Amino acid sequence: MNATRLEAGALRAFQRDVVGETLLRGDPGYEGIRAVYNRIHDRWPALVIRAANTRDVARTVRFAADEGLMLAVRGGNHSMRGHGSCDDGVVLDLSRIRSVDVDPAKRLARVGGGATWAGVNDATHQHALATTGGLISTTGVGGLTLGGGFGYLTRGLGLACDNLVAAEVVTARGEVLSADAGNEPDLFWAIRGGGGNFGVVTSFTFRLSPVAGILGGPIVFPAEAGVVARYDALMASAPRALGAVLGLTVAPPLPFLPAERHGAPCAVVVACWSGEASEGREVLRALSAIGTPWGQHIAEMPYPQINTLFDDLLPGGLRHYWKSVFVGEVAADALDATLEHGRATPTIESGIFLYPVDGAAHDVTPSDTAWPHRDARYLIGFHGSWKDPSADDALRAWVDRAHGVWTPWAQPGAYVNFVSDDGASAVAEEYGVHAARLVSAKRRYDPHNLFCLNANIEPDAPVG
Repeated sequence: MNATRLEAGALRAFQRDVVGETLLRGDPGYEGIRAVYNRIHDRWPALVIRAANTRDVARTVRFAADEGLMLAVRGGNHSMRGHGSCDDGVVLDLSRIRSVDVDPAKRLARVGGGATWAGVNDATHQHALATTGGLISTTGVGGLTLGGGFGYLTRGLGLACDNLVAAEVVTARGEVLSADAGNEPDLFWAIRGGGGNFGVVTSFTFRLSPVAGILGGPIVFPAEAGVVARYDALMASAPRALGAVLGLTVAPPLPFLPAERHGAPCAVVVACWSGEASEGREVLRALSAIGTPWGQHIAEMPYPQINTLFDDLLPGGLRHYWKSVFVGEVAADALDATLEHGRATPTIESGIFLYPVDGAAHDVTPSDTAWPHRDARYLIGFHGSWKDPSADDALRAWVDRAHGVWTPWAQPGAYVNFVSDDGASAVAEEYGVHAARLVSAKRRYDPHNLFCLNANIEPDAPVG
């Protein structure tokens, strides 16, 4: 798979047949567009196509298949594995397909496959509606949803994939299929948690719920076991309107923190209350009492704003190495070691984060979607993020050690959006109990594994 495989006649015919922009090595703009969010990956595709519409997507899929070229599909470009690009192949960039059409009467939003959550949140907020999105506004809708989709609204509304009611999918054969509960149900099941293995999703239709202003923001505590234990106890009975992620990290230079706390190990809880305001103030007072805060900034704000609070901390261009586990409890035996690793967080961008997996996420029957982790209480993410390439080995080692602490308590599977492409995770481990059914769907919709740059399900993997 290299640039010499781009036969000149076939390439010219392809360029004439698409509306979108095509970029080859050496073209103006190529260097900028080849870069991915996670700069630990540095790849040089032979061709980048910025598709303008679904027809462009289907034409690009057929071109890559016919020419025997590696195909990378890029939505928001946030893939931790760097799967938004490839060496010597074709990058199908969806960033021009990012419309968001809201039907407030039906409480539905039809979202282009290249949209980011910033665009979705802004468009739906105009109608005092929302759906579960990511924690960073620049995150792509496609990758997050296809892998499951955590956000601040998960406890109240479920995962992003739980709110997906329909999708337009371009298959490996270049067919454009409509997938929902009644049409292509096997495909619809598979894309809700099975990643980008089955086709290119050019539009998502999401169920929306009433969400306007929220009450929330960060509360920063010392990194102490008691804080984590009391957070865990509070979340076990908290109303579903409370979304709250806890991170063990290094205190960034936030304006509400005393200067002497900047750079100190801390436990930070980012809260998002989406219910009635007076009840929310009581709940957040209880949350701030799980320890002695160094500082906090709880305020009423439009829902889209909370998704932007940490955009500046995690811009494009950093290097990332992430792992994850699902657990049924915060094991006391593991907590002390986890705190040690948290206190030793090497950069302000890194940390160990607890994402609650309960509430509405538990309402969905495990077999209803490809996302299998319906009995977990927490997703724990071990996030190494840094700027300096010379720190690669040290940050990888820190993540591996922190992740290893939880291995004895980990449930089967991992969160495919929080796994770096280090070759250590088998598909059966990542997709858990649904691996066999996903292989069957892969054989039907992508039998030759054209869509292999993802948490890949190989069609010839043994089933059963």
